[in-house]
Amino acid sequence: MKFYPLAVIFILLGIAVMSFNPVQKGVEIENSTITKGLTDFKTKLDHLKSDAYRFSENKISLEDLRKTLKETRNAFKEIEFYVAYHYPEFTKTHLNAAPLFHIEAAGTTSYTLPPEGLQVLDELIFSDEAEENKEEIKTITDFLFNSYASFYLSSIKNGLSQGNNKTLPLRIELIRIYSLGVTGFDTPGSLNISEEASHAFSGMKKYINDDSYFKNYNTEKADQLLSSGIQYLSVHTDFETFDRIEFYKKYIQPLYKELGSWDGRSDDLKEFSGWNAGSTEFFSSDFLDPYFYKLLKKEEDNEALRQLGKKIFYDQAISDNGKMSCATCHLPENAFTDLKAKSQSNVDGKTVLRNSPTLYNAVFAKRFFYDLRAFYLEQQAEHVIYNKDEFNTSYENIIKKLKSKPEYKKAFTTAFGKSDISREHFSKALSSYVASLYSYESGFDKFMRNEKEISQDAQKGFNLFMGKANCATCHFAPNFSGLVPPFFNENESEVLGVTAKPINQKPLELDADKGRINSPVRKENSWIYENSFKTVTVRNIALTKPYFHNGAFNTLEEVLDFYNEGGGEGLGLKMKNQTLDSEKLNLSKTEIKQIIAFLNSLTDISKTKVN
Repeated sequence: MKFYPLAVIFILLGIAVMSFNPVQKGVEIENSTITKGLTDFKTKLDHLKSDAYRFSENKISLEDLRKTLKETRNAFKEIEFYVAYHYPEFTKTHLNAAPLFHIEAAGTTSYTLPPEGLQVLDELIFSDEAEENKEEIKTITDFLFNSYASFYLSSIKNGLSQGNNKTLPLRIELIRIYSLGVTGFDTPGSLNISEEASHAFSGMKKYINDDSYFKNYNTEKADQLLSSGIQYLSVHTDFETFDRIEFYKKYIQPLYKELGSWDGRSDDLKEFSGWNAGSTEFFSSDFLDPYFYKLLKKEEDNEALRQLGKKIFYDQAISDNGKMSCATCHLPENAFTDLKAKSQSNVDGKTVLRNSPTLYNAVFAKRFFYDLRAFYLEQQAEHVIYNKDEFNTSYENIIKKLKSKPEYKKAFTTAFGKSDISREHFSKALSSYVASLYSYESGFDKFMRNEKEISQDAQKGFNLFMGKANCATCHFAPNFSGLVPPFFNENESEVLGVTAKPINQKPLELDADKGRINSPVRKENSWIYENSFKTVTVRNIALTKPYFHNGAFNTLEEVLDFYNEGGGEGLGLKMKNQTLDSEKLNLSKTEIKQIIAFLNSLTDISKTKVN
């Protein structure tokens, strides 16, 4: 990450301690573990602020400051499950934001703001540039302390929030630990994954044992799992050798399932999160709720609607020239891609702007297209319909064509109970079919569910993907895309510095496509999105070549060689805001083969022949 003088570019829009709360507000909390934890974190922050100033005055060493930061982060981890659940926006923005610039709306305008909080400090204080950034460290620490102090005073005065279901924060924390914690996403500088996970387990254990609410349940199994997990984490402390498969199967998954069996009351997050609280496995098709990501509601969906959507999907007559259908660029035999660098246009010899991504699991996204210009699956289709290089038509023309065909009148009547062929019904039908193309039945998913074995190379590759290779800090488990855990309600885009050709072909130059900065979403027109593209899923990646938005990379080996060199900036190309770490990964040829073995194990086209 590049470090910038915060005194110049910080714009405070207010500390939104109550900016969003998925549950009720202002309720006094009885659990003494939380009140003690909140106070302990404030004490640690006070110490961190003091040490940041002392470090800037050369009164303590960098190692002393790093120790204080670790203690502060550990104190936060003990209450993170509670604070990050009840105050997600405040936590994400002010306490523990990713070390990336972000857009924050204010009325009809928006601001590009630098990150703040513990994660930023972890990257900066554990970097080689810490000594040169003493004022930066001091400033960030000041903002963090002031943000939390305001929150703390408000909580003392007004009370804290409680939800209807107290196990949900604990289960969400397990998702956070596995998808953001042990991958190093949350500790980009220190990579202190085991110690922080241990403190998270400890906080959960104290909470369960202290709160009278849990006296209604047999907590013995969860208590034992948390205790043994803490012991495991105290022994397995090395980032690169940490076995994320063993940790998942022995502790994360059993705890996730056990806590899920305790409380069947309402899901407080239903309108806020794509996570399905009723799921019992991370790596199963019901982990995420597809209806959270589209306008079509579950009660509206049915088999007849999917069949109608499938018919529309393959119908070339929908396009203006009668030669293009959705399947032209999304072929089922190729995991719903077309194996072309850039998809064909409706004009002979011309292509569209970018590569065609897979439709498998595509529903699990809050934004669509490489530049994230569409907000719903239904809106994604609209862009294709009106694009002069694709369908080059309109809803009016499409509806007119469908109304002229008796078979469509019958199909719409079957699906909707009446022959109302409208734009809304057309969109719902197409959405129903495309959204049905999801499945977590790959060899890897079944392995994580203990239903089959995969090769040792694939297992080692997964650990590399989740660890040393840094893949999972952008391709988050379990969807392995930029859908951000643990609430799965926003999409990331990344600046990678993608080259116009594979890096073994000279001369090296950046791809000319500027990406998200040219999106029609005007409020996101910021320099941070230049050369920024959506992080798509790597599920079925073995079937979806060529790769990246420009389709310039033909093999997974070429893709991994690019990442191994640190992206465009690591290759020496001039980048304004590369979000990919430019440090070389130093992956060996054997390790690259192992990562590819894991990626191959994510192949699952079981929904190709949707009935």
